[in-house]
Amino acid sequence: MTIEPLIPYLPHIQAGLNALAAFLLLNGYRFIKKKNLAAHKLCMTATLVTSAIFLTSYLTYHINAGYHPFMGQGTIRYFYFIILISHVVLAATLVPMVIITATLALKGNIKKHPRIARYTLPIWLYVSVTGVIIYLFAFHIYPN
Repeated sequence: MTIEPLIPYLPHIQAGLNALAAFLLLNGYRFIKKKNLAAHKLCMTATLVTSAIFLTSYLTYHINAGYHPFMGQGTIRYFYFIILISHVVLAATLVPMVIITATLALKGNIKKHPRIARYTLPIWLYVSVTGVIIYLFAFHIYPN
């Protein structure tokens, strides 16, 4: 079996993965605020797995499908590209931040982990939510 028949479905799967990542991030944050370390760890591990699956799917899609032009015109086009550019730039900086944050947690460095996690969390949440927004704009509101 080849991956070709699945390619058109990947953006929809990716949007679901982004939404799931945002949900897990918010719950992970809620659990750490309640000092429920086990639930926090479970949520954050699930978020890492979800995001890794997303990244694999994203790369697979773009290697096989190429560029998907945005069809919106006028002011909405500027709005879309501002979101897209901020999303892409922050997503690129997020990867090493997540690796560092997760590594500190796995090593049990409870002093440094929260220091970087307080920056990683809002960026990760922004990237996840804007990923869903970009999907809605490109594939549903202004499809080609």
